Amino acid sequence: MKRIQFGNLTGKSRWIMILLSIIGLLLILNGMFEYLVFENPKTNKYLKAIGFLIVFGINSQMFWYRNFVQWNKRGIFIRIKSFLGKNITFKDIKSYELSNKLLTLKLTYGNKIEIDLNHIVETDALKLHDIISKNTMARNV
Repeated sequence: MKRIQFGNLTGKSRWIMILLSIIGLLLILNGMFEYLVFENPKTNKYLKAIGFLIVFGINSQMFWYRNFVQWNKRGIFIRIKSFLGKNITFKDIKSYELSNKLLTLKLTYGNKIEIDLNHIVETDALKLHDIISKNTMARNV
């Protein structure tokens, strides 16, 4: 059984990611335009490389894990057993159901998304269902 890596984009973790992104971008800008002059000319190149690594690390986080769920108050990104995931806004979810380890989301305009959770730990499947139920106004079928 595999676990799902959850990432909540609200609260303290959001501010840490924003702060790290700003630091990375400032390091990149300093390396490009050399606002701060150092005795060793390679120092700016190293700072720029560190800035790129910080920004790359933050933006590639969803590819580190095979099963990844990230959400905020507006929507959810679900990536389970696939290379690219599904980005869903909570207001588009009309109904949802978790039965036999199959999460079924019925969206507006008749679209239907089925996510197979057979290889996922039971507690993580329930947590995913709980996240959807707390953030959407849809009815649970």
